[in-house]
Amino acid sequence: MNLLNYTLKYLAIALFGIISVWAVIFYVNMLDEVYDSLDDGLDNYKLLIIEKAHEDPGTLTRNEFAEGNYEIREISKDQAKRTKEVYQDTLMYMANEKDLEPVRMLTTTFKMDKKHYELKVISSMVEEDDLIEDLFYSLIWLYIFLLASILIVNNFLLKKVWQPFYGLVDQLKNFRLGKNQNIQSVETSVKEFNVLNDTVGALVRHTLETYNNQKQFIENASHELQTPIAISINRLELLAEKNELNESTLETVGQVIQTLERLTRLNKSLLLLSKIENRQFEDVEEVSVNQVVNALKEEFADFAEFKNVTISVKEKADLYVVMQKDLVTILISNLLKNAIVHNHTNGAVEMEIGEDYLLISNSGSAIALDPDKIFKRFHKDSGDHNNTGLGLAIVKAIIDLYSFSISYGFTGKHNIRIHFQVLPKS
Repeated sequence: MNLLNYTLKYLAIALFGIISVWAVIFYVNMLDEVYDSLDDGLDNYKLLIIEKAHEDPGTLTRNEFAEGNYEIREISKDQAKRTKEVYQDTLMYMANEKDLEPVRMLTTTFKMDKKHYELKVISSMVEEDDLIEDLFYSLIWLYIFLLASILIVNNFLLKKVWQPFYGLVDQLKNFRLGKNQNIQSVETSVKEFNVLNDTVGALVRHTLETYNNQKQFIENASHELQTPIAISINRLELLAEKNELNESTLETVGQVIQTLERLTRLNKSLLLLSKIENRQFEDVEEVSVNQVVNALKEEFADFAEFKNVTISVKEKADLYVVMQKDLVTILISNLLKNAIVHNHTNGAVEMEIGEDYLLISNSGSAIALDPDKIFKRFHKDSGDHNNTGLGLAIVKAIIDLYSFSISYGFTGKHNIRIHFQVLPKS
C-alpha cells in the first residue's frame, strides 16, 4: 500500500467515526427542536382553548377528539392537584391515514367557575421512523460525497504535491552502483523534500565514493598480490629443477608451491566474489542452461575420469535464463566441480534439467551436510587443503544476485537444487 492510500485509509476511518458522532448529535438536536416547536404550538393552542372556554361555555362539552384536536372533561379538585402538565408522544387513529399515527399530546388542567377541568391537546408530528430513514440516507450520501471529494483531492492535488518524492524514489529504484549514475535534484518548494533531496544526494555521493575506493582497492590488491606470487612460484620451480637440492628440501619447496597456488586461487575467488556482490556483472542475455551443462560435462570429462566418477545429464526440458553468461558458467562449473571433488571412487554425478530448475546429485559422504553452513565462506567439510572453501559461497552470491533460490537435501546422495526465474513462454 502506497503512502497516499495508507494515509487515506486512516483518514476515512477517522471521518467515519466523526460523522457517526456528528450524526447522533444532529439527530438528537433535530428531535429536540421538533419537540420544542410542537410543544410551543400546543402551549399556545391550550391558551386559545381556555380563552375560548371563557367566552363560550359550550366548549367545555368537547370531551372527544372527533370534532377537533382537543378534549375537555371535568375532574375533581384532588385530581386536578395530582395532575401535572405533561407533554408526551402517543398514537391516535387518523381517519385520513386509516391507521394509528404518532401525535404529540399536552395534558394539563385549568379552573373555571369553581370547577376543575382536564384538557388534552394534540398535534400531529413527523413519523419518527421516516425521520430516522431520511437522516440515515442523508448521512450515507454525505459520507460518499466527502469520500469522493477526498479521493479527487488525493488524485489531483496530493499526487502533485508528492511528485518530487516519487521522482526521487524512481531514481533510487533505477540506481545501480558501478554505472556512474548520479541522483538528480528534484525541483520543489517544499522544505522537507529539499532536505530529502540533499540528504539522499549526499548519501549517494558518499556510497559511490566508498564503492569506487573499495573497488579500486580490491583490484589493486588482487593485481599486486598476483605478481609477487607468480614470481615466487616461478623462482621456486626454477630452484626445484636444479639438482642442488636434496629430497627433503624438494618436498618442502613443493609444499610451498602448492600453498602459493592455493593463495592464487583464493585471491581470484575473493576477487570474483567481491565483483558479484558489488553487482559488476550487469550485462545480461538469454542463456541456455542445457548448452552450458553439456559443454561443462565435456570440459570436466578428464577430471571426472581421473577421479573415476561418471557424469550423466537428464534433460526434461529446455531451460533458458536471463543472466550474465559468464556467471551462468561459473555457477554450474562450481557446483559440478564440487560434486566431483567431494565424491568417492566409482562415484556418480547426476544432473537433471527441468522447466525451472537444475538439480545436481552426487554420491560421497554417507553423512548429510549442514544446509545452514555449506554456502558460507571458507566452510569445509573435508580436509582438502587445496580447497579454498569459496566455491559454494560464490554460487550463493550469484543466486542472491538474481533472486533465485537454492536448497540442499540428502537422500543417500547429496542434492543441490536451483530454482530459476525463467522466461515466460511465448
